[in-house]
Amino acid sequence: MSPTKTLPLPQRLRALGGEWAGYALLGLTLVVVLPLALDVFRLNLIGKYLSYAFVAVGLVMLWGYGGVLSLGQGVFFGLGGYAMAMFLKLEASDPKSTAIQSTPGIPDFMDWNQLTALPWWWEPFRHLPFALIGVIAVPVLLAFVVSFAMFRRRVGGVYFAIITQAVALILSVLIIGQQGYTGGVNGITDLKTMLGWDIRTDSAKMILYFVNVALLFGTMLLCRWIQRTKLGVLLLAMRDKEDRVRFSGYDVAMFKVFVFCLAAALAAVGGAMFTLQVGFMSPSFVGIVPSIEMVIFAAVGGRMSLVGAVWGTLLVNAGKTYFSESFPDLWLFLMAALFIGVVVAFPEGLAGLYHKFMARRRRGSESGEPASNVPGKTA
Repeated sequence: MSPTKTLPLPQRLRALGGEWAGYALLGLTLVVVLPLALDVFRLNLIGKYLSYAFVAVGLVMLWGYGGVLSLGQGVFFGLGGYAMAMFLKLEASDPKSTAIQSTPGIPDFMDWNQLTALPWWWEPFRHLPFALIGVIAVPVLLAFVVSFAMFRRRVGGVYFAIITQAVALILSVLIIGQQGYTGGVNGITDLKTMLGWDIRTDSAKMILYFVNVALLFGTMLLCRWIQRTKLGVLLLAMRDKEDRVRFSGYDVAMFKVFVFCLAAALAAVGGAMFTLQVGFMSPSFVGIVPSIEMVIFAAVGGRMSLVGAVWGTLLVNAGKTYFSESFPDLWLFLMAALFIGVVVAFPEGLAGLYHKFMARRRRGSESGEPASNVPGKTA
């Protein structure tokens, strides 16, 4: 049973109305306001931010509902991005385009590193259907192996968070070290077309932006549906009283494995959309630092709110861009101050602030007093 179903009918209807109003406002902003107000370059930048929002939405399910903090979500974001980049790079590396290389028909970074043939595990990525399956399957498989091994042994809390950090560090070092197969520190770059469609044009960037928005809302609705099912209630119960759920006969470990794999799949979709919109993928998005930044997105927006996670992602990244452009010498300090200020002032994130405001309005309307005269209480 969803938590909102325990409320009286009038309060339930108001809560659902406020929830859908949040979705409608976000949709109106992303689909109408921003495309009309911004040029293609800035809109593409927003699309890049929204690709990170997939990770934040996954963290709402994993951390907010499941109570499992992962500091390595950049791993799955990067794997999804690399799977898409491999397909795009192979399409850009046809024998005609690479005729000047020592070995035509392979990616340029392989030729620079004296490889004379395409590695066997690259071959399947010549086909888009396989690449799309790989975007989801590879990160989910890794997430399953890591989480099954850990949760079956009841490894959780800070220990699991540290393990995910270690996985992020290992993968980033591996990608950088295998330069001939992965592009090394530069990553996979110079991505041009997808099935002959030039993804570098303004019209393509506009289309990819709207595809990104549609996929993001699809994942949000999927997660909201899960939250309202019995599984969502069990995730909350597992977060708050794990032993009680275990003693009730449920396999807590497999619930954690499921939600961890779900968050990995969402992050991977975001990574694939990032590659399509930005035109490259590198190990700089796989390591510890980007993974921690992704947790910050969810924390600022509110780790219990899907809509809040998206707003938090937009706010943090917009602030990052503004501060880096306007104050290049101070922007890291300003970003740190923004994050600390938001978390200290609003420990439940922007979504918590919104819910408190709406709760005060509801109490004001029920008592007949102006909202400003009603004492604020925690919603």
